[in-house]
Amino acid sequence: MLPTYSSSRASQTGRAPVPATQVTVEALDEAGRGIVRIDGRAVLVEGALEGETIVCRARKRRRQVQQADLLEVREAAPSRIDPVCRHFDTCGGCRIQHMSHDAQLALKQQGLLRAFSAHGGLAPDTLVEALAGSPQGYRRRARLGVKYVPGKGGALVGFREKQGAKLAELETCAVLEPRVGGEIKNIRRLIDKLTISHRIPQLEIAMGDAGTALVLRHLEPLSESDCETLVAFVRERDWQLYLQPAGPDSVAPLWPVNPPPLSYALPAFDLEFEFLPMDFIQVNAAMNHALVGVAMKHLDLHADCRVLDLFCGIGNFSLAVARHGVAQVLGVEGDPGLVARAAHNARRNRIDNASFVSADLNRMEEQWSWRRETWDRLLLDPPRSGAGEVLSALDGQLPQRIVYISCNPQSLARDAEFLVRRKAYRLSHAGIVDMFPHTAHCEAIAVFDRG
Repeated sequence: MLPTYSSSRASQTGRAPVPATQVTVEALDEAGRGIVRIDGRAVLVEGALEGETIVCRARKRRRQVQQADLLEVREAAPSRIDPVCRHFDTCGGCRIQHMSHDAQLALKQQGLLRAFSAHGGLAPDTLVEALAGSPQGYRRRARLGVKYVPGKGGALVGFREKQGAKLAELETCAVLEPRVGGEIKNIRRLIDKLTISHRIPQLEIAMGDAGTALVLRHLEPLSESDCETLVAFVRERDWQLYLQPAGPDSVAPLWPVNPPPLSYALPAFDLEFEFLPMDFIQVNAAMNHALVGVAMKHLDLHADCRVLDLFCGIGNFSLAVARHGVAQVLGVEGDPGLVARAAHNARRNRIDNASFVSADLNRMEEQWSWRRETWDRLLLDPPRSGAGEVLSALDGQLPQRIVYISCNPQSLARDAEFLVRRKAYRLSHAGIVDMFPHTAHCEAIAVFDRG
């Protein structure tokens, strides 16, 4: 039986409903939404797949992009599957769970290639096979919204709804690691028990290979009974609990008083990393293992290599490079706390050929001595804004090879155009990394060679 969907938007607004329209989905946009034509205009339909015959109803246009609500799928695409999560229709955390995993990978790969093509007509010499793993239970870090809604029985915990800014009413989450994904309902009940349940706006979850930490943001002081309730909950699950009464710098442990650091291992490189709950780490442990391995392969390291690792975080890539016995690795990161953790991880793994410095890589500074040095390899893993500023600031002899890890194909493509057109590099390899299955978010890796 083909899926049908209900749309109550017209009844909620009191307006007469717009007539429904049967159309064929022409293509998908980069967010995985179907593109159809209604009265000659392109309209986006969430939940529709390419080639499908659907019935949809256009919304009143409020934004630059016209959208329509999917009412019924009359002829389904071969790539359509049943979503694994029962909250898929409402929760906006996963937008393409109705699409087979292979189709998801193809969508992301096409988006990456389109981004390169739009920036100077670029295309990689070799398209690297997609890195992919299990699409369920993969997420070990998440920020979850919290809202106390008496009309819905109490606290809501989770992600925003697909249509709007309200929180979806969740009891489980199929993409969070099961030790937390299966506890959403119990976390909601925990919030309900607090005297300031209406003043809890969010919580963060961070998981190591074994340990789990919960960071609770609260806008009013917790009572003694609140603290006892929270501690009893985490002790029963052997979790750690941190409180955040203000900004990120206010995060402090409640239980245990001196919690051990969270940690994860990269067994292929005989490495173990310690990190704090608010530190950046790759959210998908299996994909991180694979990504580090592929990055090392493409770096093509040898014993005399001097390697510069920009946006190094806690040393995730730097220490794997150092394990190859290269001459020197320098990791550069803007967050002094992450730099301290990277140096600590080097010491605890008995690595002496890696060092770390702090620098704001979004602005050029004359005192950056490392930017005038000669490096054999450059590794980058920047935020969504990309690495345009620091690439422009490198004054020394440019490395023979650059390996660029990206969480945004658009900024990657922009920086690729700069490297190819302005610095005479060749885009030799590129491919996607399925770091966030069931979402349209695309992680990618690209390799650039001189000449």
